[in-house]
Order: sequence, then structure tokens, then C-alpha cells
Amino acid sequence: MSLTTFLAKPDVREKFSSEFAKPKLHVKKEIIAPPLTKRYSLVGTAFDYLVRFHIEYLNPQFVKKQGWVAEAALHLLSDKYLEKGEGIIRQAKTNLSCFLDTGKHDDELLKSALLLAGLDPIFRAGVGKEYIGLIDDQDVQDLRNLISAIDLQLFKAEKYCLLNPTFGKASLLVGGADADLIIDGTIIDIKTTKKLELTRDYVNQLIGYYILYTLGSINGERCSPEISKLAIYFSRYAYLHVIEINEIISRESFPHFVKWFEERASQDLKPQHGRLH
Repeated sequence: MSLTTFLAKPDVREKFSSEFAKPKLHVKKEIIAPPLTKRYSLVGTAFDYLVRFHIEYLNPQFVKKQGWVAEAALHLLSDKYLEKGEGIIRQAKTNLSCFLDTGKHDDELLKSALLLAGLDPIFRAGVGKEYIGLIDDQDVQDLRNLISAIDLQLFKAEKYCLLNPTFGKASLLVGGADADLIIDGTIIDIKTTKKLELTRDYVNQLIGYYILYTLGSINGERCSPEISKLAIYFSRYAYLHVIEINEIISRESFPHFVKWFEERASQDLKPQHGRLH
């Protein structure tokens, strides 16, 4: 199970819908970087890597990062694929180090982002080994368009910047959960989607992260920033949509909802996990 899987359960989705009103998105923008292939998931994951590389360069004094999901996939590879996977990780680290030194990204960094993205499904879903190392030039161009459109100052941190954060023991409650970014007091999710649309699923995902933050902490740290905002960066539109926590969460009813969330998630856990408290 994962947070996404848990939130997709009909009773959970209904409970979220009854508790939290979905904010409206009134902004209308033209798409800036339309997709060039139908490998939407791969390019989206690759852009997640690429934008985190750039945010690391932008915020060297504040950034904290977890290991790559792609690295975790290596433990699931047989000898047939392991050498190729290790080579991808090794080259990506070299390319990232060069970028962090110079601030100049080239096609090699874009390709590394795509190759890392190709490893992610192996860890998350156990699929995709046969696609390791494959790259399409159109996907490289797609990434180039996406990163060229971004205003990186939107991601400039004042005190705190965390890449790919988890939520301590609370992440285990749903079988694993990691957000894209936390910058200062904002949890940010990146969506590389064709539609500029604030869906119920997107809102539930952000609230799910906030609940896990409430139950646990960020990466298990004692001193975590106070989260006051949730946001989605729509990369194909170069638009960051920010939602104030107080706009969608009732401080009076929220503690009861968090208790329900924990109890409901615990029902799907293996016996050895148990409750958090």
C-alpha cells in the first residue's frame, strides 16, 4: 500500500470529500510546454528529478535531501540488470556534481533524469526492468522545454528546503509516502500534466501529506518547520498554485479526522506495524 493507494479506497475518498471542500482554481493559462510523447509518467518523474537538481543548486545553504528512489531500486535488480542500473546511478551523480559546480545543465543531465525515472517504477511497483537505459530524444526535448519554462525564484528558500521528504513513522502508516518538496512552510507537489486542473485527488494527496506531517514529523526530525501552506506546481504551465491550510482545514474538526485517518489506515497494516501511538 502507499498513500495514493490508500486515498483511492472508496470509503477514504468519500470521507475526505465530506470533510474538506475542494478549493477552486480560477486561473486560466495557455499550456507552455505541451507533451511531445505519450510517456507522461516517465517524463513527469524525470522532471521531478530535474527540478530537484535545480532547487538544490538554488538553495545550497538550506537544502536537505533523501536518497533517490532510483537508488533503492538497485536492491531489486537481478545480476542481468544490476550493472546497468549501477552505471545509471554513478553517471547521474557525476552529472549532478558537475551541474552543482557550474549551474549549467546539458543534455547529459536531462538524460540522467530520464534514466533515473526509468528505475523508479521498479522500486514502487516492481515493473519496468526491460526499459532500463532506454531514452527517446523527444523526451529529452520535453524536459528541456519544461525546465526552460520554470521560474526558479518560486522555489527560493528562506530557511528550509527539503527534497523528497518522508514523514517519519507516519509514512509507514500507509506503507510509504514521500512528497516532492518542502520549502520553508509549504509542502509542494509537482504535476506534469496536460490539464491545469485542481482535482479532488490532487487536493486529497496534499492533505494526506499534511496529516502524515501532523502524525509524525518531517524525515523523523525533532525540529521541523511549521507547515502553513500546500501547493502544486503545474510544470507544463509554469504555474505554482498555493493553498493556505486554513482555507481547507477546520482546526476544530481536524484532530478528529486525523484520529479517524490513523485508525482507518491501521486496519490495512500488517499486524507487526500496529498503531503509531
